[in-house]
Amino acid sequence: MKLEFLGAAHEVTGSCHYLKIGDINLLVDCGMEQGADLYVNQEIPVNATQIDFVLVTHAHIDHSGLLPLLYSHGFRGSIYATKATTELCNIMLKDSAHIQMFEAEWKNRKARRAGKPLVEPMYNMEDAQGVLTHFIPCEYEEKITLCPEVTIRFIDAGHLLGSSSIEVWADEGEDQVKLVFSGDIGPGDRPLIRDPQYIKEADYVVMESTYGDRMRKHPPDYATELAKVCHETFTRGGNVVIPAFSVGRTQEMLFFLRKIKTENMLPEFADFEVYIDSPLAVEATNIFHKNVRECFRERALQLIEKGINPISFPGLKIAVTSDESKMINFIQKPIVIISASGMCEAGRIRHHLKHNLWRADSTILFVGYQVPGTLGNHLLDGAKEVRLFGETIEVRARIANLAGISGHADQEHLLNWVKAFGHSPKRVFVVHGQDSVCDVFADLVEKETGIQTSAPYSGDIYDLKANTCIAKGSRERVVKKKKDSRVVSNVFARLVAAGERLLAVIRKSEGRPNKELGKFADQINSLCDKWDQ
Repeated sequence: MKLEFLGAAHEVTGSCHYLKIGDINLLVDCGMEQGADLYVNQEIPVNATQIDFVLVTHAHIDHSGLLPLLYSHGFRGSIYATKATTELCNIMLKDSAHIQMFEAEWKNRKARRAGKPLVEPMYNMEDAQGVLTHFIPCEYEEKITLCPEVTIRFIDAGHLLGSSSIEVWADEGEDQVKLVFSGDIGPGDRPLIRDPQYIKEADYVVMESTYGDRMRKHPPDYATELAKVCHETFTRGGNVVIPAFSVGRTQEMLFFLRKIKTENMLPEFADFEVYIDSPLAVEATNIFHKNVRECFRERALQLIEKGINPISFPGLKIAVTSDESKMINFIQKPIVIISASGMCEAGRIRHHLKHNLWRADSTILFVGYQVPGTLGNHLLDGAKEVRLFGETIEVRARIANLAGISGHADQEHLLNWVKAFGHSPKRVFVVHGQDSVCDVFADLVEKETGIQTSAPYSGDIYDLKANTCIAKGSRERVVKKKKDSRVVSNVFARLVAAGERLLAVIRKSEGRPNKELGKFADQINSLCDKWDQ
């Protein structure tokens, strides 16, 4: 019984863990890296065709974004996730495919003019739609038997609609081991979704550490802080541009803006308008409405029971088409624009930055974590100019951060979560944090709990029966600038994956009637003869 760490090891994004239980191959998350790549990551140690199950903690792309690539390489197993996560992945994975295909097309137009090689998207819409057919939606707190060797249960993690920690009971021979994968843990007291639930027992715990090195002050009144930013910006005659994740953060911003409106916190600008410019955010908001009972906290439910929509208000406008998006920048009065992506790496937000960064009267307000290396991180760090669509834009707008707002637990909340296990774990593994943060938080967990704690690197393999590290991965840092992970030449890799899938099918065919096997062999040889010519 082995656990191998692949992604988000001494890094924040690209979560992926591989679990080998007898002959069963299982992944927990299959996420895309976002921002700069710090370490060389170990590939999944088996062919995609051999993966039996994938468990998804939540829908964010850094936890789910490579599932279509896994499918394109031959994966045809089952993917288990909560009902809301399944619904959100349905829109987010297709949106990710759309972005990659669009960017590949844009790059290829430039490549053709320059006589350079063309590129292919990492995966396409067909891959995204294909992998979505393998999702199996699950309820919170329901024990689910995947096979005789593996039983799982999803527990609310309070990070995002449908987010979960996952309990895994793994049987190998006479040995049973219980693992808990934290996913991303919420801070609690969120405006819409419930607080994270604690788990009491585990043999091994794999937990995130995004904010494992910091403590937040008592959360401010976000509506008041947001109203202050809006008042100052509107008074100057500018726009408030909010780069926000389409799923989760956009809906929270709507909750605070509704409060500003209904409590008349901006009397001089009472009729101000808010534009959501993200088709994905619009779809995600509809999914929030569908999952009220399962995921919303009590105070949000009370508003709904009174007939109040907690994320809607007068003056809320929706931009779906590209023409509607473009028209926003011709509006002559101050407005609030909420657009994706939240780290400014792709999507319509880049157009709104192009139209507002040079304006000294506008404010760019960040409301979420910015991974180092992303455009959002550069702006928060004080960049004086940026490149957008081949053009240099001078940064004159006010760059602000709504301090304290986050979907991640801080150090205190993370410690409270892991302390709930008492002394039952044999080891805690700390992942999903910046390089130094993983080590700092691992030392703190061991000091505070007395439990053996490690901060593994990509490629580290642990024997769960013996509680020992049996192989160490590379500590090599990436020295070259990382290629854009959304657009890479991938055709030959797909061909190799198809061949490996064919070999897996052949091996599974042993024992079938000789007539069928002979026909299959003839078909393969005929195909090979065609390509040999």
